[in-house]
Amino acid sequence: ETHGISFRIQIGVKELLDTDVLLKLLFHLPVNYPSTLPDISVNSDQLTRAQCMDVKEKLLEQAKKHLSEPMVHDLILWVQQHLKDVIKRSATDCNEKTTLSEGTEDGIWMLLLHFDHMRAKAKYVKTVEKWASHLRLTGRLMFMGKIILILLQGDRSSIKEYLILQKTSKVDVDSSGKKCKEKMMRVLCETEVQSQHKRFQTFEVKEYSTPEDLQKEFETAGLKTLFSEFVPPLLK
Repeated sequence: ETHGISFRIQIGVKELLDTDVLLKLLFHLPVNYPSTLPDISVNSDQLTRAQCMDVKEKLLEQAKKHLSEPMVHDLILWVQQHLKDVIKRSATDCNEKTTLSEGTEDGIWMLLLHFDHMRAKAKYVKTVEKWASHLRLTGRLMFMGKIILILLQGDRSSIKEYLILQKTSKVDVDSSGKKCKEKMMRVLCETEVQSQHKRFQTFEVKEYSTPEDLQKEFETAGLKTLFSEFVPPLLK
């Protein structure tokens, strides 16, 4: 009677990078709703915080159009139909900001991942290349014997988004050939790019025949310390 009511609704929206996006919408309806706009909170493990804020802003814009009439159902329908457009616009804005700040090292992060295996290797590699391109990440997918490493550089929010995709998408197949999520990945290092590190200009898939060749790739990028700290234990 004095605080109104709060409730959470969870919805799945398809279409984004061929995966389901799970949105958690928290509505707080004040006592004099719908004459007053509801408070809305948006969360999703598959979206960045900035994207969630963009979705919230768009929902509040829509809510203003329905002032004085029940609106929650209409808002849920709207976000299911327009999420992809909001995310695209958000990505465009982000890319424009990135373009403006190119040439600086501010906010550029680096991620080193280790994988146990890739059963459906060709499909897996194609998926990783697609994610890297979409998120404007550069680096290397490296194969050396049984060792599989992914080294990525880019905006910190994009690095975080890549990790979410890597953990939540069905990227490989299990022993019976059924699609499965990646469960054998380890994050070896996640850190800010330093001045002595060289920036990769592209994302490339490379195979190395010897540990020395792999080491040379790291050293060329100014990452000798990164190699010596994390890779030798994997060679044993």
